[in-house]
Amino acid sequence: MVRKTLHNKYFFDEIKVRISNLSADSEKKWGQMNAAQMLHHCDLVLQVPLQNIKLPQINPVFKAIGILTKKEMQIFNNGIPHNMPTFQKLIVNFECSFEETRNKLLKTLDLYWEAFEKERLPKEHVLFGTMKNKDWGFLEYKHLNHHLKQFNV
Repeated sequence: MVRKTLHNKYFFDEIKVRISNLSADSEKKWGQMNAAQMLHHCDLVLQVPLQNIKLPQINPVFKAIGILTKKEMQIFNNGIPHNMPTFQKLIVNFECSFEETRNKLLKTLDLYWEAFEKERLPKEHVLFGTMKNKDWGFLEYKHLNHHLKQFNV
């Protein structure tokens, strides 16, 4: 079973191509966001490992669930369920420019790759606990893949 990660250049480039293939009028299979909002949400999520967004501390019970979820995804290589709750700071419920947002996400991905190569990714996530580089690559790939599949790309 292949474990795709943003830290493999082939899969990293695959994600960028899929983002480039998305259009403003791509139909969603589930959820509230349109394509531009989804791109902005994905950009915000990538800002966390770039340390440009700091998430609030959470209840220890939720953190334990997050750590177990991370382990489950790693063991079974499963995806993210539809309509999962997220941190308030990562919710996008306002209109966005599709082209600007897509271009920003593609640039953010390049900054993420640079942070990965220079080993600048954080060692901790407020929900998922202790993080190694491989954890970031795996979970960020899963998140981006989840939302691109949401819009059939």
